[in-house]
Amino acid sequence: MSRPDPRTATETGDIALALGRVTKKFVSGARRVDALQKVSMTAREGRVTGLIGPDGAGKTTLMRLVAGLLVPDEGTISVLGIDAVRDPLDVQSSIGYMPQRYGLYEDLSVQENLDLYADLKGVHLSDRPGRYRELMAMTGLGPFTSRFAGRLSGGMKQKLGLACTLVSPPRLLILDEPTVGVDPVSRRELWAIVYRLVRDEGMSVLLSTAYLDEAERCDDVVVLHEGRILGSGAPKTFSGPMKGRTYRVRVPSVKNRTLQERLSGQPGVVDAVVQGEAVRLVMSNAETQAVEKLVEEMEGALIEAAAPRFEDGFIALLREMRPPAARSAADTGRAVAAAAGKDGETIIKVKDLQRRFGDFYAVKGVTFGVKRGEVFGLLGANGAGKSTTFRMLCGLLPPSGGTLSVAGVDLRRAAASARARIGYMSQKFSLYGNLSVRQNLDFFSSAYGLSGSLRREMIEWAFWQFDLGPVADSTSADLPLGFKQRLAMACALMHAPDIIFLDEPTSGVDPLARREFWQRIDSLAEKGVTVLVTTHFMEEAEYCDRMAIMAAGEILAIGSPAEIKSRARTTELPEPTLEDAFIALITGTTEGVAA
Repeated sequence: MSRPDPRTATETGDIALALGRVTKKFVSGARRVDALQKVSMTAREGRVTGLIGPDGAGKTTLMRLVAGLLVPDEGTISVLGIDAVRDPLDVQSSIGYMPQRYGLYEDLSVQENLDLYADLKGVHLSDRPGRYRELMAMTGLGPFTSRFAGRLSGGMKQKLGLACTLVSPPRLLILDEPTVGVDPVSRRELWAIVYRLVRDEGMSVLLSTAYLDEAERCDDVVVLHEGRILGSGAPKTFSGPMKGRTYRVRVPSVKNRTLQERLSGQPGVVDAVVQGEAVRLVMSNAETQAVEKLVEEMEGALIEAAAPRFEDGFIALLREMRPPAARSAADTGRAVAAAAGKDGETIIKVKDLQRRFGDFYAVKGVTFGVKRGEVFGLLGANGAGKSTTFRMLCGLLPPSGGTLSVAGVDLRRAAASARARIGYMSQKFSLYGNLSVRQNLDFFSSAYGLSGSLRREMIEWAFWQFDLGPVADSTSADLPLGFKQRLAMACALMHAPDIIFLDEPTSGVDPLARREFWQRIDSLAEKGVTVLVTTHFMEEAEYCDRMAIMAAGEILAIGSPAEIKSRARTTELPEPTLEDAFIALITGTTEGVAA
């Protein structure tokens, strides 16, 4: 595709911030990282500007420079007319900045966090009550002012972090991936707040996001890759050149996951991703015949043109910079012998599962089963009980009631023997941050009982399959999220498990890394490995064979993605997305959704 001009001039409005040929480098041991390389960009006042890019692109570095928290090696930065290099404290007093982890003090209450930020921002005591009331009404946190921040759900932490950032209304609001790890309901609520701030208060917003559908909501986007700007402009600047190159393909006799794997990497295919009841194809040119040739031997194949979207252009642009690796993600299966047992056998059984913390029920009366080789999703709003259920299924947390068995083992009696059959990849990537990549692989292979030539073979396989060689001696804490994800998955597969548990494994990971990840999961499932996954990405939940949606510790609905979506179908919304259905279930706006 032709690249948007990174020097796009502003059309109307004053400039909220401007960077001129900014360079920033970091040195870690013998390794030098060029975080930003001669970056020039502008953002207009009263608009939402999105920073989009894969892991390690330089988004956070750019934001910290704009916020006056870092000093560039070269270049100029102007924020609200202030020289951020010369007067960083003036910039910090004029903007609001919410970092990725919200910048909260978890051992303080909601009210105490607000008071602390008001002190730091110099908000007069007489001005605080009115501002607090406004912020609590905006975020819905009014009933929770005495609760410790550490006990809030992810969505509530997100909103508290935003409220703290807004205790003194800034002219420029900087949000670093504010929706990572939060559910779709909380995402929509945050965007409603952002739109209100821009519309009613004339605020300018600079935000980064890992969700490409959120890029469509921005007025302008700036695409970063390896510290350089690849393009900037309105989202349509990126989607427009894709006209005639995007399609939806369906083959009724073939699973979408299988179809996606067959089409990925074929000549002329830039991207293939499951979308609803079809596979979305992005081609290298606008020739329908090329698509027809790809599926000519697939009986009943249906092809329809699809309207281009920002994500199509973004992925096509990144593919130019980072072509797929020569190895196939399907080779993941080399690490996994065909799982023993019969197809269709229920390998995970949960009945009336409960977990209490004092008088609070985190999980109550949960019942479901998962078949061998099935990809089963566990979805829900933050605080719904998903991770608690996961931890019980992995034998890491004892249940308070009910029964559960994994691979035929009763977890209430023999959790240790069950754990030998499973792999677990946690939400926080359970790696040892002070160890190198190689040392982590050594440790986990040893912990799983591997030794001798088998251990060496599996470690070498991990380096090859997950492309970890270039970072073999890097400390895992310093890796970009995408590399942490690869390493965590490699560690979880060391002992060729029958079942793998994945707790929000793609949270914050860039779109290309997510695609590679799901190709590996598909390969595992095809070989009979059972996969249980939680995710807040509704589009990637389409890869699941079945899913359960939880709220307040209970299951609201169980079924295939198509069955779940059918529960939200109305005359006004004849083709609901999975996100539409999820929000309808969680908020109770659809009739007859109980399982």
